[in-house]
Amino acid sequence: MASAAVPAESTVRPVSLWRRVWKGDSIAHLVTFLFAASILLITLLLIYQLFTHATLARQKFGWGFFTSQAWDHGNDVYGALPFIYGTCLTSLIALIIAVPIGVGSAIFLSELAPSKLAGPLTFMIELLAAVPSVIYGLLAIFTLVPLMRTVVEPALKSVLGFTPLFSGPIYGVGYLSAAMILAIMTFPFIISVSREALLDVPREQREAALALGATRWEATWDAVVPFAKLGIFGSIFLGLARALGETMAVTMVIGNDPAVHASLFASGYTIASVIANEFAEAGSDIFLHSLVMLGLVLFLLTIIINAAARLLILLTTRRGTAR
Repeated sequence: MASAAVPAESTVRPVSLWRRVWKGDSIAHLVTFLFAASILLITLLLIYQLFTHATLARQKFGWGFFTSQAWDHGNDVYGALPFIYGTCLTSLIALIIAVPIGVGSAIFLSELAPSKLAGPLTFMIELLAAVPSVIYGLLAIFTLVPLMRTVVEPALKSVLGFTPLFSGPIYGVGYLSAAMILAIMTFPFIISVSREALLDVPREQREAALALGATRWEATWDAVVPFAKLGIFGSIFLGLARALGETMAVTMVIGNDPAVHASLFASGYTIASVIANEFAEAGSDIFLHSLVMLGLVLFLLTIIINAAARLLILLTTRRGTAR
């Protein structure tokens, strides 16, 4: 029985290292790694620049900067509490208003609306997402503020005026008006991202629920929405990120008062608004460093909230997998 021929070792040519690197996956891995690392590098550079340019504020005020309500240009005494309070309060109220309406609209457009209606409405929503914030601010000044002053806030005060949240004089500008315009600005983001998440749910998911006897709404609520919950959570926190960093529209309707007030009708301030309003007028180094310190606070606040959002999504996913 003849043995199989074995090729001579001299006919096998070793591939050079450079050729393997150039023609293989190594070069692609290196390039994409550099792209990904650049994001981390930019983040670290931002933190470094903000940290170094806030040295005077850190040295003079320390941790008291976060708990102080002082904002005195004459004596160069500054505190961040009114601005942290205003930023968190307006963003929270905006989400309370925007999330039910936004997610409900996304469910209607993706699952229940006829195609002839869903198409134009989706186009209009995507168009709203591209409107500059200053246009929203002008809209708020000429329409929202008068409506809040003459209709909405008096009605809330007549019903809930016994609570600190809805007491005090009514001016039309303040925390509630800023939260309303933020809610309007976050609608398009929540609706668009949630709608795409719902449309990505496999068709079989809907058909299986309908085959078991569920109504169209039951199939949507019990089978489609839970499947798309990660995308819906993502849309909510995308809207929160927009609300936290919004500047112009909020500045035009919040009243710009550096103080902490319990009433939602009162004027206030946010971190982004005070930086935009007073950065060009900073007359001393400590004033300038205090504004930069506020920028660092806003940056860290955004990171903390996004990290909490990712943790919430991770925990929700694990529970859903276990079930």
